[in-house]
Amino acid sequence: MKKISFLLILFIGLVQAQKLTAEEISLINQGNINTALPIYQTTDEHQHKTLLSLSTAIDPLDKNTATLVKRMKESLLSTDGGVGIAAPQVGINRRVIWVQRFDKPGEPLEYFINPVIVWRSELQNLGPEGDLSIPDFRDQFYRSKVIQLEYVDLNGQKFSEMVEGFTAVIFQHEIDHLFGVLISDKKEKEKNDSYQKVDAFKKSNSVTR
Repeated sequence: MKKISFLLILFIGLVQAQKLTAEEISLINQGNINTALPIYQTTDEHQHKTLLSLSTAIDPLDKNTATLVKRMKESLLSTDGGVGIAAPQVGINRRVIWVQRFDKPGEPLEYFINPVIVWRSELQNLGPEGDLSIPDFRDQFYRSKVIQLEYVDLNGQKFSEMVEGFTAVIFQHEIDHLFGVLISDKKEKEKNDSYQKVDAFKKSNSVTR
């Protein structure tokens, strides 16, 4: 049932993918298009609002999408040890992320367009997370150990793969950004028992995101 609902979200998102707005195109192409885009921060009211907004699907064949993908990589490379970034973090509420693949030889950086997690394991691990958009914040979070991911590339080709371990954590973190979910808010919800904690390496019937 959960898989069907996630696939429905993916289908609706692709059908409703609207062309980039003039404002988005201007932001994507501002300044030198071969350089990094500024990373939005929660300490700025306008930027914080963007980070909390829901992201929509993007047309992978739009030439501006390729520019956004390239500049997001530059933004990630400009950080001190960042392992992932989502489009809202550069001011664009569209479904694009970059993730460092620690599960592959050479640990490459890879981009993912319109990514959807269609399945998550009940088995969870507890580990530390920080965020490029939240200064001086770091805490422990529960994440599914294994996920199934579906996405497309810049040619519109569809892919599906299983990911586990720390790389799966990065995917879950970055895809949270696409839903406007920040780890600082997630932690507050956990304190209010909105999220049911489970012990690492034990199954749980709770559904978390």
